[in-house]
Amino acid sequence: MAIALKQLKVFVTVVQEGTITAAAERLFLSKPAVSMALSELEKQLGHKLFDRNNNRLIINEQGKRLLPLADELLARSRAIEQLFDHTGPVTGQLKIGSSDTVGNQITPFLLRDFRARCDHEEQSLHIANTTQICDKLNEFELDIGLVEGKVQAPDLAAEPWLDDEMIVVCHPEHPLTRVPALQLSDLEQSQWILREPGSGTREFFLNRIAPRLEHWQQAFELNTTEAIINCAAAGLGLTCLSRLAVAHAVNDQRLIQLELPLDMHRQYWLLYHREKYQSPLLKLFIEFCREWRLPNTQPSL
Repeated sequence: MAIALKQLKVFVTVVQEGTITAAAERLFLSKPAVSMALSELEKQLGHKLFDRNNNRLIINEQGKRLLPLADELLARSRAIEQLFDHTGPVTGQLKIGSSDTVGNQITPFLLRDFRARCDHEEQSLHIANTTQICDKLNEFELDIGLVEGKVQAPDLAAEPWLDDEMIVVCHPEHPLTRVPALQLSDLEQSQWILREPGSGTREFFLNRIAPRLEHWQQAFELNTTEAIINCAAAGLGLTCLSRLAVAHAVNDQRLIQLELPLDMHRQYWLLYHREKYQSPLLKLFIEFCREWRLPNTQPSL
């Protein structure tokens, strides 16, 4: 049996893209070439690696057994190719995924410090919600995830990382800003501006605040934090966001924080696939993340 790296690359790309057409476009190959490479690999292994559902290919149990090994072989191949191309202590491409708040407010400073200490500049950053980051980790599209949502995925290792504080904010002229000694009961019947399903920020509201209210309404569902900030600043409702994310709008007096008698702290998480091959670069970055602390770069509220 002589399995080629090209076959493994086709296999991994099909897993990530879900269709022959999309994989062919990403690999700059024809669809017949991708189909043939995949068919030859399955023939050599003596097992089908996908279940066919219309035009989509869904990885089966045999494919899931192969995926981490294929990913490791491709990673080692890239490391060999790059071995003499760099003068720094580590080589390779690092693919990082961050959920919205972490990716916009924290990861840039993490990467700045990592580059300065480790002399490595080949990183990519993908920002999406927590669920989407987990999906890409499971498909080996990302090396590591830094997210704010609680994750329950058996194939992913989830380590507590940094702490965060959530706050409830609204337009400065909102009636609740004039309520003395505000209680959670004062938030009844309020309109809320929330992130989309799969977001750690939405999860925090639904788990920590919503169960304490008998009646509340969702005014808007938006997929970016800045859009939520602008809607709240326009007086369209309350919102619950990270203190880091909303600091600039509060300091500009576009929003005001509502002080509530409730623990609003939450945990950020460091994620990686349990079977992902950890190259020297990935091991170095994981250890750097474990030791790193956010510098005081944000204005206080």
